[in-house]
Amino acid sequence: MIGVIAAREWRGLFLSPLAWTLLAVTQALLAWIFIILINDFQNLQGRLAGLEHAPGVTDLVVAPLFRVAAWALLLLTPLLTMRLLSEERRTGTLDLLLSAPVSATQIVLGKYLGVLIFLLGVVALTALMPLALMTGAALDGGKLLAGLLGLSLLAASFAAAGLYLSSLTAQPLIAATATFGLLLAFWIVDAVGAGQGIASQFFGYLSLPRHHDALLLGLVRSEDVAYYLLFSAAFLGLTIRRLDNLRLRG
Repeated sequence: MIGVIAAREWRGLFLSPLAWTLLAVTQALLAWIFIILINDFQNLQGRLAGLEHAPGVTDLVVAPLFRVAAWALLLLTPLLTMRLLSEERRTGTLDLLLSAPVSATQIVLGKYLGVLIFLLGVVALTALMPLALMTGAALDGGKLLAGLLGLSLLAASFAAAGLYLSSLTAQPLIAATATFGLLLAFWIVDAVGAGQGIASQFFGYLSLPRHHDALLLGLVRSEDVAYYLLFSAAFLGLTIRRLDNLRLRG
């Protein structure tokens, strides 16, 4: 049943003009940034030639591209997740779904996987840009894979948060705004405790981009992966509990 729900959501996204428009705009923006980064890298070749252990194309082109892609996902995900459950509540189809012999866990995981597959498609299309450089430049495969892992984990975290906030309201625009606000808060939370000892470490650990930056450097640490997995699991668990409460209310 999870697969059926996921396939339904995935097809719904690909039949949506909004999803196609967002995908086209995102890829056009990233392609433009990619070209700018390549031009800047070519202009720096003369300076880099005389440096020992000079940064390569992976550090100066791929890593900055993935940072911009992370921001693109931050803007894109709320618009893709806002209708997952809020639209169902607004139209009354969620009541029918909750009355069916399907568990809340299956509903949540199905909808989550549907939107996550779409977002991973965005990540895959982004990966094609640096892969195109392999014909004329030496890429650091480890850093490239770590960066893609980071983008995938970010997408999973964003989708889980967006799904939960979509379950709290029957208005998709409110869900999108709340999702963006929440994700932005986790994006800049490390600035709150800057220079305050233990508080700085705590807020720094909660920061979404800080863990992503480590992966962009090629450092695949268990604490970073665990953070994203726990972040996603927490919001998925909250969504399941929310649907169970709605089911009990009838």
